[in-house]
Amino acid sequence: MKGKTKILRIWKGWTSIKNAAIYEDMLVREVFPAVQKKGVTGLEKVSISKKSVEDEVEFLLLLRFDCLESVKTFAGEDYEAAYIPENAKQVLLRYQDRATHYEFRKELIF
Repeated sequence: MKGKTKILRIWKGWTSIKNAAIYEDMLVREVFPAVQKKGVTGLEKVSISKKSVEDEVEFLLLLRFDCLESVKTFAGEDYEAAYIPENAKQVLLRYQDRATHYEFRKELIF
């Protein structure tokens, strides 16, 4: 919507190599479909990235929202707090307690 600033929400979590596929599948099949059912209509895009680091896998989640109010609908008034469902906590070794937010400016596609 014109006049609104899109927001990128960035968060990291780490899991064991054994649980990496389980966690990724959980994000795709459970976590983000549940977010949509919760009525978070301003979530435009979810990017899931991962890399292996020694004996664990680091996940980087980048969520694009249409505005800050949609982020608050997703995460609550304390919108910087990490959003981690209980079942996801069961497969994560550790995670960031806070998410980072940026104003989305441009995307160049070549």
